[in-house]
Formats: sequence, structure tokens, C-alpha cells
Amino acid sequence: MPADIHIKKHTIAFTNIPPDIAEPWDSAIWKAAPALQVSCYRQEGSNHHPHTQCKLLYDRENIYGIFRVSDRHVRCIHTGFQSAVYKDSCVEFFLQPKNAGGYFNFEFNCGGALLASYVTDPTRTSGTVRGFIPLTPDEDLQIKRSTTLPRIIEPEITGHIIWYLEFSIPFAVLEKYAGVLTGISGEIWRANFYKCGNDTSHPHWGSWSPLSELNFHLPAEFGIIRFAYL
Repeated sequence: MPADIHIKKHTIAFTNIPPDIAEPWDSAIWKAAPALQVSCYRQEGSNHHPHTQCKLLYDRENIYGIFRVSDRHVRCIHTGFQSAVYKDSCVEFFLQPKNAGGYFNFEFNCGGALLASYVTDPTRTSGTVRGFIPLTPDEDLQIKRSTTLPRIIEPEITGHIIWYLEFSIPFAVLEKYAGVLTGISGEIWRANFYKCGNDTSHPHWGSWSPLSELNFHLPAEFGIIRFAYL
């Protein structure tokens, strides 16, 4: 684990009123949630560093999140579940529940397509991780999301645009892979948040908690998220 001074920390507020899947960023529900900043951009990328923020909430059944991205050079061509969405203009949420042996990668392109799995061995091999279990099409349907952009953007939007991607992830989906989750209130989990665009005209790789190398699959360098007490 890196030196503690470098580990980002964030608290997820509890909500009695779940946000709608297309709830505006500045609505009363989201206004109460602090925003974290995806601002640690890797030097291997271009000089395009989109200003990216994310807010989180939770209730007894779901984790809710919303990304706000102030962007340019926006491209989106992958539309299928488990397609290579990281090649498009993309935001990502990696999450490791307490006492889980692995972690989840939830990768959303700006058109709303999802790539998601439970990673059991993050060792890099042949351009991917060594051990992972892809989430199923049924679980894809359970992970709700809404975006302000169309499913396909080609050619790129080169000018400035602000876009939003909102999601909800049921704890029941996590439990299938990570085991029963009890007493989430007050717990500390690990997580990181990312912005990328591998095959855009201006490739970039940004994270919330800083990385020692260009590799999003570094669970030892995830930040800390704490679920606020009920």
C-alpha cells in the first residue's frame, strides 16, 4: 500500500430518498452529496485533462453515483454490454467491498454502455488482468444508468461539452461475487474513479486516487470510501 498521505478519502452519504436515474447534478438530492475530483492525470496521455467529478449516495439497497465531465474530443462507438468502452470517452468506478478477496470494475462510456467484472487476480497479462469473472447480461439490466449523450458519437465532438453519467448498483449484485454484505453503515471500503479515452484523438488517463503507473488495476492504490452512519 502506498504511503497514507497519498490515499484519497471520501464519505458516502446515506439517503432516505433515492435519486431518480436521471436526477440533475444540482438537484436537492445531489446537492447534499460532496463531489470528489478525478484530477490525477497520467503523463503518458495528451494534454487534454477533462475536469471530472463524481458524487455518491447509498441506501439499504443500492449505491448511487453521478459523474460530471467538462470535456472535449468526445467519441463513442461501442454500444454492447462488455464491449471495449474504455476506448471511448469513458468514466469508471472500481470498488472493493470490505473483506472481499477481489474488486469490481464498472466502466461506462459516455453513451451508457457498460463493461463490468469481478476481478480476482489483477496481474496484467496480454493486455488484460489474469483473473476475472464477467458480470452477466441479467446483472447489466439491474445496473441502471442514464447519460446526457447519445449512444453513438462519431465523428468526435471537438468543442467543449459538459456531460453527465448517472448510475445505480444494487448491493445484491455485489453480494453474488463478494459474499453477504451486512452492516454497511459506517464501513470502510476501497475504491478508485477514473476518466479515460484510449482511442479518442486526445487519449487521457485520469484517476481520483493517484497511480504509480499507467494501470487502473492497482487495488493497493485505491482510495478509501466510508459509508456514513445511518
